[in-house]
Amino acid sequence: MKDDHVIRASELGQYTFCAKAWWLGSVEGVPSANVREMDAGHSAHEQHGRTVLLSAWLGRVGMAMVGLGLALLVLFLLMR
Repeated sequence: MKDDHVIRASELGQYTFCAKAWWLGSVEGVPSANVREMDAGHSAHEQHGRTVLLSAWLGRVGMAMVGLGLALLVLFLLMR
């Protein structure tokens, strides 16, 4: 259905902060006056997301290195 509207958490926050601002943006379609600030926030969230993904990847690489180190240590001890 085209008329179904998903209510996002950001909309709930906007409504809680200012119901009129929510109405103007969500129902009336009036664009926000804070476009630059919203663009900057969007960019900051994208960068943070990339940082989180990199952190998770590096954590997995670190665990693999620990596992490899333990395997090499066991091999070294068995070869003695």
